Amino acid sequence: MTLPRRVRVLLQIARLFEGRPYSQRTISDIRSSLDRFRPRRIGRRVPVGAVRDISIPTSAGSIRTRLYTPASSGPHPLLMFFHGGGWIWGDLDVSDHSCRTLCRNVPCAILSVDYRLAPESKCPAAIDDCFDATQWAVSEATVLGIDPSRIAVGGESGGGTFAAVTALRTRDENGAALCGQLLIYPPTDHYSGQHDSWLRYGAGYGLTRENGMWLWDQYLASVTQADDPYASPLRAPNLANLPAALVITAEYDILRDEGWRFAERLRQAGVAVTHHHYATAIHGFFSMPGLFPEGRAAMTEASDWLKERFSVADLRNVSA
Repeated sequence: MTLPRRVRVLLQIARLFEGRPYSQRTISDIRSSLDRFRPRRIGRRVPVGAVRDISIPTSAGSIRTRLYTPASSGPHPLLMFFHGGGWIWGDLDVSDHSCRTLCRNVPCAILSVDYRLAPESKCPAAIDDCFDATQWAVSEATVLGIDPSRIAVGGESGGGTFAAVTALRTRDENGAALCGQLLIYPPTDHYSGQHDSWLRYGAGYGLTRENGMWLWDQYLASVTQADDPYASPLRAPNLANLPAALVITAEYDILRDEGWRFAERLRQAGVAVTHHHYATAIHGFFSMPGLFPEGRAAMTEASDWLKERFSVADLRNVSA
């Protein structure tokens, strides 16, 4: 299947913003170009009950978060959301539209996390921030007006890595049980895994193989971390006893194969997995629903899946 014309045009525009490969540019220049091409809000801002920024404590100091709550009365189920940006870029505004839409559609509360970025803060800094923020939300459930027994994690691209890793760490460290993990084209393996999609779609489709490798090199403190399951969750020896997952992948994406394989490994480990593959999409389509009808479809799918997960958790608690 070939790319639709509208996607080919968008890629041509994106190449005008990209300039030279990341390895030939400064981090400030890269961030500036990404800021210019960041997902744009089309139409009026999605209304929700309330939005407020909260500074929360972590093991390394305070970080910013943004709490979205529905107009209905609580306690609400909660989605912890981790934005994308290749681990080097992004903030709370990048995922604002997605968080507002999910908050309204499900409805649920959402706590978006402004984790530390590489290369200034190498792995596992952002991992710790996302895990700490999740544990904080559980401990402050009453104050936040959320139901601590109905918490899911989710993220897009690099944030999808953090969602998967937060689920792993929560299991390994006997944290509060999570009821789901929403993984939107997540990087789950270091590029040394040599997945075919890194070669097949390595140039001309937005996220390039060369830039993807450079991003990994900025993110890791040492190449030895590539085998750490908390950096590359696909390399975890055991994926059993993890929360149910929705894995969303795009065909024209270097991360396609590792998303597929992570979904399959979860399934083999006995985890309930829903995997939806978008055959005409590129990396980043989820956060640009105004440009991609596939993004609107994926948003609907994610909303419906979260409704189901929160409903199942609620019924479980009632029966208990």
